[in-house]
Amino acid sequence: MSRTVSLRHLAHARAGDKGNTSNIALFLYEPRHYEAVKAQITPERLQQAFGGLLRGPIRRYELPHLYAFNFVLVDALEGGVNQSLNLDAHGKSWSFLLLSLDVEVDDDH
Repeated sequence: MSRTVSLRHLAHARAGDKGNTSNIALFLYEPRHYEAVKAQITPERLQQAFGGLLRGPIRRYELPHLYAFNFVLVDALEGGVNQSLNLDAHGKSWSFLLLSLDVEVDDDH
């Protein structure tokens, strides 16, 4: 049996930015959820969910021994913190959006 949960219940995230690029490190609380998150939280899913906000490519780096992922969002900050007219163009905003996505996991425990 499976259930749908918000990613924030399975992981925590830290984000940073440099210029117009943001990165999000996603760390799972439980190793057993790694494969489900790997299958469902893809660059394509992020592009689909946030495509109106993102202008550049998204790269995902897998860190299976840490049960973590690193997402690099290029051209994601409207020119960067110093150039954007947006009130909150920092990378931390992306981590909150990422953690709001739903993931389907096995209800095995």
